Amino acid sequence: MERKSFRERFLNKKVILIVIGVAVIIGAGTAGALLKASENPSFCATCHLVEPYYVSWSEGVLLDHQHAVEDVTCQECHTRSIPEKAMEGLNFITGNYTLPLEGSQQGDRQFCLECHSEDGDGSSWEEIKLATVFEESNPHDSHHGEQDCNICHNMHEKSYAFCSDCHIFNWLSELDEEVWDKAW
Repeated sequence: MERKSFRERFLNKKVILIVIGVAVIIGAGTAGALLKASENPSFCATCHLVEPYYVSWSEGVLLDHQHAVEDVTCQECHTRSIPEKAMEGLNFITGNYTLPLEGSQQGDRQFCLECHSEDGDGSSWEEIKLATVFEESNPHDSHHGEQDCNICHNMHEKSYAFCSDCHIFNWLSELDEEVWDKAW
């Protein structure tokens, strides 16, 4: 009786196809599980570079925490496609990133007004102006015209009243020092 070699027994087309099929199924399942997990803000904190942002979002005093209180997740502002998420993971593993990390489109006025307007379509800058009238001035009705929100408002660091570069309004002293940088 002729004995079959390892190659003849295990490296035939049928076995190879089964092994490849199992590997594809395991790989797809793992990728699916990672994608599902990445929908949870705490998943982002598994990366030591993002952990401080997650901590600030989950328990801080800055605007990112105010969003958390309103059940707004990181992913609602930091949208990424599947290939972008995969590339971020690969860049983290290989160390191919620069600090500080790049943000998202957060701060763009139209993007912010998608949530911060009565009708939710981002069209009502007037609503914001009416909501912030101070006796001396209205920071949202600037002589500089309509500004992007991140000129003053920051999510992951203290906000900064841009108008204080030139003006000293009384309401500036009423801003919370934990949330606003005081340049005045």
